[in-house]
Amino acid sequence: MSKTKIKIGLALGSGASRGWSHIGVINALTDEGIIPDIVCGTSIGSLVGASYVLNNLDKLEKWVCSLTRFETARFFEINTSLTGFVNTERLHHFLNKYVASDAATIERLTKQYAAVATDLETGREIWLKEGSILEAVWSSISLPGLFPAIKNNNKWLVDGGLVNPVPVSVCRALGADVVIAVNLNGDIVGKHFQKPKNIIKQDSSIVGKISDLAAEYTASLFPSTKAEDKPPGLFEAIASSVNITQDRITRSRMAGDPPDILLSPKLSHIGLLEFYRANEAINEGRECVQRMLQEIQHVLSISDSEVSPQKSN
Repeated sequence: MSKTKIKIGLALGSGASRGWSHIGVINALTDEGIIPDIVCGTSIGSLVGASYVLNNLDKLEKWVCSLTRFETARFFEINTSLTGFVNTERLHHFLNKYVASDAATIERLTKQYAAVATDLETGREIWLKEGSILEAVWSSISLPGLFPAIKNNNKWLVDGGLVNPVPVSVCRALGADVVIAVNLNGDIVGKHFQKPKNIIKQDSSIVGKISDLAAEYTASLFPSTKAEDKPPGLFEAIASSVNITQDRITRSRMAGDPPDILLSPKLSHIGLLEFYRANEAINEGRECVQRMLQEIQHVLSISDSEVSPQKSN
């Protein structure tokens, strides 16, 4: 008698900068010998998942941990096209170097992989399970208001978090016996607004002026120095709207199709676009796995024992 190995699915949820915690989750699971056979991701989850299945996760981790506030801001620009605020050329270079090359395809992967996007015209959920990995990731992360929509197979696609923030259903459809889901949207609504901080005294030197300019630019993206009586900035308003939408959708989807194991890193203190806080997010991802490790091992053990034995010929 031989026993079939259970298939573990890893559903990596959306959540922008909080998604770096997926790196910590994956590394912690790997340290415990828990290796997923199926990796599905939505938005930032699709990006980290693609980097993982292409063995680029270590490179990605080193780079994101070196990000500064100003370097993060350089990925955004105000342009006249009004299609988005992301510097697509810089983003393309980043994806090529740390996630996937233009030539990489899903069919050639050693693990099953899928990214979730949203059809902008119909609102339908699109599962990207074949073709270019780069296009799949780019489609899945195209957050409306920040990224331009991406045309893929004659469909204009945007962020998958609008329809399926934590792709548990995709993992199951691809054959997962046990689904480990990472939800980045728990307990975040309204919690990323920060109280104003004292503005640093300006320096009249050239270096000081450059620093002030950089501070002013990054403040437009990460407004921590705003007055309490002013309305939220554009990016902050978009971030809050996304938080609300994804939180509600996640609750609904989880109620109808709960994962076998749910990991919910505590990330409400990290703003949606604070990608420079990777160390905090990654550490929390690791700690979240450690907090849930006993339950994870228990569920996997039960599931493994329930797999029907296959008779040897």
